[in-house]
Amino acid sequence: MNALIEGCGAVGLAIAAAIYDFGWKVDFKAEGKTKDAIISNGVIRRGLFKEVIIPNEEITAYESLDKIENKKYDYILICSKTTSNNEIAKEIYDNSSILKENGKIVIFQNGWGNDEAFLKYFSRNKIYSARVITGFRRPERHISEITVHAAPILIGSIYGEEIQSVTPLAEAINEGGIPCQITDEVAKALWAKMLYNCSLNPLGAILNLTYGQLAESEHTKFIMNKIIEEIYEVMKFGGYESYWSDAEEYKKVFYKELIPPTYNHRSSTLQDIERKIKTEIDTLNGSVVKLAEKSNIKVPYNTMIYNMIKAIEERF
Repeated sequence: MNALIEGCGAVGLAIAAAIYDFGWKVDFKAEGKTKDAIISNGVIRRGLFKEVIIPNEEITAYESLDKIENKKYDYILICSKTTSNNEIAKEIYDNSSILKENGKIVIFQNGWGNDEAFLKYFSRNKIYSARVITGFRRPERHISEITVHAAPILIGSIYGEEIQSVTPLAEAINEGGIPCQITDEVAKALWAKMLYNCSLNPLGAILNLTYGQLAESEHTKFIMNKIIEEIYEVMKFGGYESYWSDAEEYKKVFYKELIPPTYNHRSSTLQDIERKIKTEIDTLNGSVVKLAEKSNIKVPYNTMIYNMIKAIEERF
């Protein structure tokens, strides 16, 4: 089987290394310096789990999808920043011959609502979502380093479509060194990730603190608790669920079980701000604000944290 990686950041390179190690053919959509780096140096995945190298002679990278000829992919994996989804979805649609008739688009991104751009062009049975709760960094353009790992990658359909069609992908990633499995509750998993990311990512970015440091201050805990409580209210009005029945149950797990293993992690939002690039805040707390507006409920803490990140972005 074969796959195309759309987005050659730390996540995309790590997933590519896994499926390559399993024996699949993997191609890349990459531009500029990133394309030059992976073509010249290959791809290296290191850190937690086994090290995997894709030699440079095995790399095929395209700057645009219309350059792909006589190839059809089983999977197109969306590992880019959510800020590019509209352009990516349109480009895949315009070059839809590269996706096999039964091929799938799988979204490996933070946040909620990332599927909306793709639903403009593709039916629900083409689009799958992955919950990734592993920490990555990219010290060089061709290197992905896995820094923390909290749980397996989960792949499924948020619309209740069949999930057996993504079993080969989950097996390839898992056997390639990153724990991965399919699930029929991926929506619950994505909301669990939303609770985690919305509470930690933007606040850690604003204050330049690790996840563990945020949990050590009663002041930051107060803010995170309010964010969590508001998300549960939005979930209730929207008809969504996660693994914990209410905010109080989640907070106990959040502080005792989820934060300690990732104590030293610096959020992707913080890393984006340090590099002066747009963050994914619109699909994190921004999605909470958007859903709250539809339900006519107030989420002042999510609204505040969202606007603070947007204000920082304005300086880029």
